[in-house]
Amino acid sequence: MKIPSSIWTLLIGIVLTLVSLWYGQNHGLLPAAATDEAVLVDGLFNAMMIISTGIFLLVEGILIYSAFKYRRRAGDNEDGPPVEGNVPLEILWTAIPAIIVIGISVYSFDVYNEIGGFDPHAIHEAPMMNQESMAMPGSAMAATLTDTPPSTEPNLNQEKSDEAMQDPATAEVRNADQIPQLRNAPGVGIVAPTIGGTPDKAGKRAGLQVNVTGLQYAWIFTYPETGITTGEMHVPIGREVQINMTANDVIHAFWVPEFRLKQDAIPGRQSEIRFTPKKAGDYALICAELCGPYHGAMRASVVVETEEAFDKWEQEQLVASKETLNQAVAVNPADLSPNEFLAPYTKDLGIQPEILHQVHH
Repeated sequence: MKIPSSIWTLLIGIVLTLVSLWYGQNHGLLPAAATDEAVLVDGLFNAMMIISTGIFLLVEGILIYSAFKYRRRAGDNEDGPPVEGNVPLEILWTAIPAIIVIGISVYSFDVYNEIGGFDPHAIHEAPMMNQESMAMPGSAMAATLTDTPPSTEPNLNQEKSDEAMQDPATAEVRNADQIPQLRNAPGVGIVAPTIGGTPDKAGKRAGLQVNVTGLQYAWIFTYPETGITTGEMHVPIGREVQINMTANDVIHAFWVPEFRLKQDAIPGRQSEIRFTPKKAGDYALICAELCGPYHGAMRASVVVETEEAFDKWEQEQLVASKETLNQAVAVNPADLSPNEFLAPYTKDLGIQPEILHQVHH
């Protein structure tokens, strides 16, 4: 009995759908999701994998079937039948991809909004390049933006910078006096995206604030609540972490693949990122923006640990910082500069010796 082509089409469609759904959820291409916000990005990625797998199998299946079905047989030297075109088919294979692309775009924009990205209410005028920004130090400074003409609106970047600089440890690291805090670019949200909402955390322990400074070629982390300065970021599980970030020289990018978040650190601008760690581990913080010849070595560790382990680490850092300072004050010979003398002690703070030199300058 000959099976009708419509039945074959239905069966093939069911098989393609099941295979696409299975692979889209079991591809194993993403690293472990270590934050609550990672679920949103993973859902979007999985949806795109499902659609991509289905389209790939369909297109390649038709190609292989056609190559076998309509191959030239031995002794067949005739020309193929002329094909003038099929308007309904062309409309169909144009409309379907268009619908898929629009659907993915809407889904992507929804996820971006869920993690606090685009600000549709921005009403500032479009920024322009000016000679002042072009003359600023650093190879990436030419890409920074400023307002023309000057705006009378509050400078949120300056407000965020002033707030961060109230912490003495942060003020020691950042050279905000040398880099003017530029006004917000229109449509990109307040001073940068805010990752993750907090309504469900009302009533829980307050979030942790960390000031992050990028410089060639290191990340410096300061904790305003305790005055800790370190080259390795520690965060507790279950507490929302708020990162206030900027750069001292050129554009860097804060990227932790397991957190599913990536945000540029830009001189003259303040970026704010929020996330909630949920899985303990030691994760790599990678600079994802080409920032110079040693860009590939600009990495740091982000340690996600239990609340008890984090509290213990805080106490250890406070004790180590106090002991290091006391030793430095007591025995520093007058013929050594501060960065030369403190270099042996940076190990206690988790800071590489070359970073101290960068901070000093």
